[in-house]
Amino acid sequence: MWTSVAQNLGIRGDVAPHGDRATTSAPFCAGDGNGNGFAAHLSGGRAHKTTGLPRKRFYRARAHSNPLSDSHFPVPVSPSQFDCTVHYPQFLKSDSSKKIEFADIGCGFGGLLISLSTLFPDTLMIGMELRDKVTEYVKERILALRASNPGHYENVSVVRTNSMKYIPNYFEKGQLTKMFFLFPDPHFKEKNHRRRSCLEGHPLFEALPEDELEADPVVKLLSTATEEGQKVERNEGQTFRAVYRRIASSLPH
Repeated sequence: MWTSVAQNLGIRGDVAPHGDRATTSAPFCAGDGNGNGFAAHLSGGRAHKTTGLPRKRFYRARAHSNPLSDSHFPVPVSPSQFDCTVHYPQFLKSDSSKKIEFADIGCGFGGLLISLSTLFPDTLMIGMELRDKVTEYVKERILALRASNPGHYENVSVVRTNSMKYIPNYFEKGQLTKMFFLFPDPHFKEKNHRRRSCLEGHPLFEALPEDELEADPVVKLLSTATEEGQKVERNEGQTFRAVYRRIASSLPH
């Protein structure tokens, strides 16, 4: 499994989506945006009786969703139209100027996000996932953690979206400080093996030296915090990492 992190990113925020899906972002949770309505949202025995967390077996989804197909979900026209208050209602009460800094692209079941939330309690972060059932699981997982740990996990959220198409609609230029891309290598579909490419040189990014990797607490989580990473470890597989920093001269001004 490959884990990849890009740091200090400049993201363009001037591209709007096409069609009638260019609307405001969907609410983070059922209820009033403050977690109310959570118990009803997990009705039908989907929550664990002891922990209150959603049980993954009720949210099974295909391992892959085609990012080239048209999916019907709301997308903000621009970053200014992305309403963060429905994602971080308690956190933004004290500081409405805070912006999202971490983005986990294809966040899966949210393992990395949950670990990062406690490691960086003052940093807003969001997971971006295309599969609807998986996104719903992460939403309810976060809400359950908020309910059982008051004052914690208020800085983490998730949104269902197509990151390949719509990342510029969520973030302003230079807003993000870290992006995470965790993926299997080789791909689980053999027909996709021929599409694999490995490059060492990148005009906009530079690889972080080993001493910086060892000093960064995030790097240690890449192979242990995610559900897929734990599966690889159980199966005695290999995990590879590639961590890059945006070159300062290429950042937007």
